[in-house]
Amino acid sequence: MSLYALGDLHLHFQSELKNPSQLYDKLWKDHEHKFKANCAKCIKEDDTLVLVGDHSWGRNLTECEEDLRYIMDLPGRKILLRGNHDMFWDAKRTDRLNDFFENRLHFLQNNYYSYEDYALVGTKGYCFEGPFYLDAYGHIIGWDEANASHAEKLVGREIDRLRISFEKAWDDGFRKFIMFLHYPPTNVLQRSSAFTRMAEEYEVEQVIYAHCHGESRFHDSLMGKKRGVRYSLVSGDYLRWNPMRVLT
Repeated sequence: MSLYALGDLHLHFQSELKNPSQLYDKLWKDHEHKFKANCAKCIKEDDTLVLVGDHSWGRNLTECEEDLRYIMDLPGRKILLRGNHDMFWDAKRTDRLNDFFENRLHFLQNNYYSYEDYALVGTKGYCFEGPFYLDAYGHIIGWDEANASHAEKLVGREIDRLRISFEKAWDDGFRKFIMFLHYPPTNVLQRSSAFTRMAEEYEVEQVIYAHCHGESRFHDSLMGKKRGVRYSLVSGDYLRWNPMRVLT
């Protein structure tokens, strides 16, 4: 039994494709077929696959029907985290999704799932992504203060949601955690954040995140082991559509 993760599928079987580069970029062309084939090679039915947000370009469940069916047809238990493009998913109505897709898909928000003696906790997350102001040499010399202030409010909301996930698992006796975020835990200017501090507070073993796709963004945030926590980017194009094994 193994735990795998990957993010940023950006499926569009029924919906408008909002990023045309998916049709022409070498890494993205037919990516859904590549991913399905790679899953078939390594994921067994008793394994768990966590999909770390941005599952579909669809704006509602009707437009996501084929995308979610594609995910349901992948091997193993599928746990989904909410991404910034997942318009079909109202965070306040996650229970409805879990009821509707019972035993077929599992939606991670204000709850947790177990994997052996680990609790899998998570939330969408958030970080300030600009705009940044650059000098003639490309160095960041400032940023939009209003947007940064708004970002802090969104971070606070996501931290509250993440703590709910941790507390439910803690109350049920779990002391080992894998933490999932869609957004990276830090932005390009940060070495720590409210998310990294929470990971350290609960002595999380690993933080798994996505969102940073496109080669220019692969190194926007933390990677490797920092202050006792291992950070891993699992955006699909970064992994070349091979799901990352998190635990065995």
